[in-house]
Amino acid sequence: MPYVPYVSRDVDSADAVTSSSSQISDEERYSRQILFPGIGAEGQQRLSRAHVAIAGCGATGAASASLLARAGIGTLTLVDRDFVEASNLQRQVLFDEADALDALPKAEAARRKIARFNSGITVNAQVADLVPANIAELFGQADLILDATDNFETRYLVNDYAVSTGKPWIYAAAIGAYAATMNILPRNTEPAPWQPTACIACIFPKPPSGPVETCDTSGILSTAVNFAASIQVTEALKFLTGHANQMRRTMLSFDLWTSERSEIAAGKPDPGCPVCGERKFSHLAGEGRPHITLCGRNSVQIHEHHRPVDFAQMKLRLEPHGDVRFNDMLLRFQRGPHTITLFGDGRAVVQGTTDITLARSLYARFIGS
Repeated sequence: MPYVPYVSRDVDSADAVTSSSSQISDEERYSRQILFPGIGAEGQQRLSRAHVAIAGCGATGAASASLLARAGIGTLTLVDRDFVEASNLQRQVLFDEADALDALPKAEAARRKIARFNSGITVNAQVADLVPANIAELFGQADLILDATDNFETRYLVNDYAVSTGKPWIYAAAIGAYAATMNILPRNTEPAPWQPTACIACIFPKPPSGPVETCDTSGILSTAVNFAASIQVTEALKFLTGHANQMRRTMLSFDLWTSERSEIAAGKPDPGCPVCGERKFSHLAGEGRPHITLCGRNSVQIHEHHRPVDFAQMKLRLEPHGDVRFNDMLLRFQRGPHTITLFGDGRAVVQGTTDITLARSLYARFIGS
C-alpha cells in the first residue's frame, strides 16, 4: 500500500490568524534580522523561498522549528511519530499543558503554535514514523534537513538518504547538559556551492554498543536543548542565505555544566566510509531494521503495516476492556499499568513496559495483527 502521510490543516485556525498576519508586513517583522549583514534583504528573500524539513519534533526539533519559523523560513515540514506528554513541558518550547492533556501529536501541536506567531509561512505537520518507505516523499522537496531525532537508527537513515541524494543535513543531539551538532554537506551530482564534508558514518561507522543514555535515564536540561538548536539553526541560516562556505566543518560538543568542549575534524569525507565513500545505503534499503523499536521511555513502538483505523469503531470494541478516548489523530486505551496509543495508520506506542514480547501480545490482543 502506498504511503499516505497525515498532513494537518486547521482551516478555522488558519482563517483566524490570516487577518492579523496581513496587518504585519515582512519588512516590519524581519527588520532586525535584515539589519544583520550576513542576511540582509536578499538573504531574507532567500529564507522566504526556502523549505526545511525537521526529523523529530521533540525538545530540539521544537526549539529549531520555533527559531526557523520566527526567522521567516517559507516552508517547514515537521515529521514526528509521538504525542505530547506532561514530562515534555520542561523543555519542549512549542507545547503547553492543554496539548499534554489532549495527548496531541507533537507535529500538529507545533504547527498550531507556530501559526499563532507567524501565519505567513507554510507548516506541514506529518504525524508519521520516518522509515525507508516514506523518507523520500517526506523530505524530497526540502532544501535542507535538520536532525532532531532520539535514536541512531533514524539518524543513519537520514544520513543514507541525504548522501544518496546530495541533500545537506545538520545533526544535533542533547542529553543531560551535553549538546552536540555537526554539518553534513554531501557530494552532489550537480555543481554545488560547497566542498563535501564527512558524513555521520565517517565519524560513527557503527551505532554505540551497550546501554545508551536517554532523557529517562540521564535527564536533560532545557538549556542544552536550546544550545544545540541555536547552533543548528544558525548553521541552517548560513546555508539557506548562500553562505555555505562559512559553515562549521567539525563535530562540536559542549557540556554546559562542566564547560568541557571538544571538536572533531569533519571537513573531508573518509574515502573508506561505507556510506559516502563506497555508497552502500543499508539503512535506506531497510537492511536489519527492526520491526519494533524501543522509544527509550518505558515504552515500545510497534511498526504495523499501514492500514486505516476507524477510531470510533475501535473505541466501541475496546470500551469493555479499559478506558478509551480519542480524537481525529489518535486513540488512547488504558488497561491496568499499560497504555496503548494508536495512530491512524495502525502504528502504536505501548507504554508501561520495555518487554517487546508483552507489547506485541497486548497489541495483537486488543488492536489485532
